[in-house]
Amino acid sequence: MKTSIATVSISGNLKEKLSAISDAGFDGIEIFENDFLTFDGPPREVAKLVRDFGLEISLFQPFRDFEGMPKPNRARAFDRAERKFDVMQELGTDLMLVCSNTAPQALGGIDRAADDFCELGARAARRGLRVGYEALAWGRHINDHRDAWEIVRRADHPNIGLILDSFHTLARKIDPNSIRAIPGDKIFFVQLADAPLIDMDLLYWSRHFRNMPGEGDLDVVGFMGAVAATGYDGPLSLEIFNDQFRGGSPRFISIDGYRSLVYLMDQVAKLEPDLKIEPVKMPDQIPVNGIEFIEFSANETEAEELATILHTLGFNHRGKHISKDVELWRQGDINIVLNTDRDGFAHSSYIVHGTGVCDIGLSVADAKATVQRAQALGADIFTQPVGPGELEIPAIRGVSGGILHFVDNKSSLKDLWEKEFSLQQTPAATGDCGLKSIDHIAQTMNHEEMLSWVLFYTSLFKTTKLPVVDVVDPAGLIRSQVIENASGSLRLTLNGVENNRTFAGQFISRRFGSAVQHIAFTCADIFTTAAALKTRGFQPLQISPNYYDDLDARLALGDPLLNQLRRNNILYDRDENGAYYQFYSQIYGDGFFFEIIERQGDYKGYGATNAQFRISAQKRNTQRTEHL
Repeated sequence: MKTSIATVSISGNLKEKLSAISDAGFDGIEIFENDFLTFDGPPREVAKLVRDFGLEISLFQPFRDFEGMPKPNRARAFDRAERKFDVMQELGTDLMLVCSNTAPQALGGIDRAADDFCELGARAARRGLRVGYEALAWGRHINDHRDAWEIVRRADHPNIGLILDSFHTLARKIDPNSIRAIPGDKIFFVQLADAPLIDMDLLYWSRHFRNMPGEGDLDVVGFMGAVAATGYDGPLSLEIFNDQFRGGSPRFISIDGYRSLVYLMDQVAKLEPDLKIEPVKMPDQIPVNGIEFIEFSANETEAEELATILHTLGFNHRGKHISKDVELWRQGDINIVLNTDRDGFAHSSYIVHGTGVCDIGLSVADAKATVQRAQALGADIFTQPVGPGELEIPAIRGVSGGILHFVDNKSSLKDLWEKEFSLQQTPAATGDCGLKSIDHIAQTMNHEEMLSWVLFYTSLFKTTKLPVVDVVDPAGLIRSQVIENASGSLRLTLNGVENNRTFAGQFISRRFGSAVQHIAFTCADIFTTAAALKTRGFQPLQISPNYYDDLDARLALGDPLLNQLRRNNILYDRDENGAYYQFYSQIYGDGFFFEIIERQGDYKGYGATNAQFRISAQKRNTQRTEHL
């Protein structure tokens, strides 16, 4: 599988783009004409620069407004093509993209267009070049790949072929299976892009909202499966127009792009097992059994404060690490680790970010296979020196440089706690307040990071993504998207911040980067748990009485339940499947907090309708604290 990306897809000057593209692992580029024109050097110098980065120019594009032009425009169109052929030969590439005509003066007619391409093919052949024709979704006369293919077919020239673009096909809701009837050798090039489903002008949608395959809502897998069925074996290229990407890091966008292609072909190979597809070899998507532990980095003073909070939540101190200043707290199936050691990654994380979650441990089917798949998808492997008696636990870098460790029931990893910790014999249920497991982890990040991490999680783990939800903060919107597996043993809420005035924005500003902002614990009976926590000195976040008056008006819960909710500062939501109860701790540090929830029935959501009331209460709490 040869991979390519259009230079227009990422930010930077040409040299910066080539460096990022090469480092990400791509084989080639589509050189967008503007990147060539703004380069201060002749075409041969561009060609050398591309080769120096170990790349090839897979395609030169775009050539616009060619076919179906009236006289004298037709002659000028051929003259322009000849000049582009000159440039192509100096660049050392043999393929040019011609997109369907959008000019007002363009004439329709399949045969007229086919005649133009037949002549263009003859001219290209004299120079050893090829031309690919692409149907723009907003083309004046040709906006469907089926019509573009008919023009190529009637042109009947070996140097004229079809270029397919997933966006142009899927945005117009054209059945991609129509591609299966096209001979693979007449498809000269394939461009891939995804996009969120938005009802807007096709041109504007394409120019501003494309993203990597797997980051949007289009059926790019089905499209690529149809392409693969033709026998096409040429480059797979990304052509992404996205305002966010144009302002982002070329390195990270390129890594995302390469990851998206590897993941895409992995999916296609499973969808079309009879096809001769050779994706990158790697283990299947990894099932997650649950969250094994969450580790906080802190200094000694702040760790004591955290330990006090954990005590009020009903956690028991269960042990100390055999060689490090690391403490284990436990309740139900929840393991919380407090790390105050002065060596290693946790200490480095504390120096940069302060107290907070630095490491998440996931229980997976196969820890080694998880790291192998992550590495194939371009993730950074994490290692650090292992002390006497410690286990070497497979790990990768996660959000904002944090760590994801993986444990399984194979080899020595199944005895992690017994081997690495001196466990106390305290009964597990001492002081238990009914917390059972971790329902979800909320990671707050800048909005421009969200697509990257959605792709990261969905490509690595056996998970799905839910639709984006707008969470209202008095200072702006937060874009929230959930990644979860079928069993609910892994639930992550990714919250994208667009400004630093919001509560979430202030958190990542103070933390100097994306981080876990809250952890939600499950319980079997929220009122019993609330009562137990109260006896241990737990103080819930205070919710406005107005919330409960409105809740009564909306849902008519009845006084007994409503009074219980009000008395315990519990928020409530329900859907057709069940109900959701939730209350929150006070804010800790830079804006971190805990959530306690009960799911009744088969409630699928996360209480998003209550988020604005929670945020307003947290802002009041913050302001009150700052004035003390």
